Amino acid sequence: MTDPLARIPYVDGILTAAEVAETAASIAAMQEPSGAIPWTVGEHVDIWNHLEGAMALLVGGQVDAAERAFAWVPTMQRPNGSWPMKIVGGLVEDERGEVNMSSYFAVALWHHWLVRRDLAFVQRFWPSVRAGLDWVVSMQLPFGGIAWSQEWEDGRPAAADPGALLAGSSSIYQSLRAGVALADLLDDPQPEWELTGGRLGHALREHRDLFMDKAKYSMDWYYPVLGGAVRGEAAFELLESRWDDFVRPDLGILCVDTNPWVTGAETCELVMALDAIGDQRRALRLLADMQHLRGEDGKYWTGWVYGDDVNWPPEWTTYTAAAVILAVDALGETNGHSTAGSGIMRGTSLAPHFSELALECGCPSGDLVS
Repeated sequence: MTDPLARIPYVDGILTAAEVAETAASIAAMQEPSGAIPWTVGEHVDIWNHLEGAMALLVGGQVDAAERAFAWVPTMQRPNGSWPMKIVGGLVEDERGEVNMSSYFAVALWHHWLVRRDLAFVQRFWPSVRAGLDWVVSMQLPFGGIAWSQEWEDGRPAAADPGALLAGSSSIYQSLRAGVALADLLDDPQPEWELTGGRLGHALREHRDLFMDKAKYSMDWYYPVLGGAVRGEAAFELLESRWDDFVRPDLGILCVDTNPWVTGAETCELVMALDAIGDQRRALRLLADMQHLRGEDGKYWTGWVYGDDVNWPPEWTTYTAAAVILAVDALGETNGHSTAGSGIMRGTSLAPHFSELALECGCPSGDLVS
C-alpha cells in the first residue's frame, strides 16, 4: 500500500511531509460547512485567500476539502464576473468588487490541473474563471495598471476606483498568464487578456511610480517579482533595493516598514519570489526563520512583534498556513519533494510573457518580453 505522505511535499531539514500534512489538516479544520475558508474561525472570507487555502489543501493531501472550496467560489460570483470583497458567514459584508481577488481563480484552477490533470474539473469551472478575468481586464487604466476596486450600489456595479495597487496588479499578471494557459488547454482563445497582460506587464516593469503609493508595505516591494512580471537582473536589483528595510534575520520579514512586526505569510511569499529567480539559499533561510510561528497541530500564528515578544494578533490564520505549504512545495522541488504544482509561482507552466502591444503610456509598442 502506498504511503499517502509520499505524495506530500517537504523540505529537508525544515518541514517533513507529516508536518505539512498536519498544517493542511489545520486549514481543513477551519473550513466552513459551505466550503469557504475564512482567515480564521469566525473571521471573514475573501476569494484570494480562500483560493490560496484551497491550493494548499490540494498540495497537503486534503483533496476533498480543496474541491469543496473550489465548488463554493462560483456561488458568490456576481453577474458581471466580480466577487465581493468580504464575506462573513456566507453573507456579503463589503460589496465592492476587488480585481485581484476576482482574477485569482485562474491561478487556482491551473494549479489544480497541474496537480490532478482532471480536464472535466477544469471545464466545470472555466466559465467562472473566464467571467472573472473578463471583468478584470475591463478595469484596466490607460497606463496599464488595473483599477483596484469597483463600488457596488443598489445591486449593481458603480464607480471604479481611479487608482491601481502595485501588489494586486502584480498578482493579476500571474492570473492572466494562468488564464491564457487554461484558454489554450480548452481551445478557447482570449486575445484581449493577452493584450491586457502585455500592457500590465510593461507598467509593472517600467511605470511602478504610477501605481498608488503603498511603499511602506513589503508586498509592494516583492510582488512584481512574485507575480512574474519582473525577472532576471531587474528582479535581483528590486529585491536587493529594500532587503534591509524589511528582512529581520532569524524572524522573517516585516509586513510594514514602520512596525516591528514580522508576518509569516509575507515571509513565505518572499520565499517563493526568491525561489522564482533561483535564489535558493536565501529562500531556504527565510522559510526556516519563520518556523517560530508554528503552533500546536501545525497551525501558524499570523505574526510576531519583536521587542514586545508576543504573537499578534493572537490567532492562527489559514492564509499563513497556506503560504507555508506552497513555499514548501516550491522549494521541495530541489530540496526535498514537491508536487506537480510546485512551479505555480515560478510561472514555468504558465502562458508565455505577453508582447507589449497598444501601449498608451507613450513608450514604444511591439516588444516581446523574453
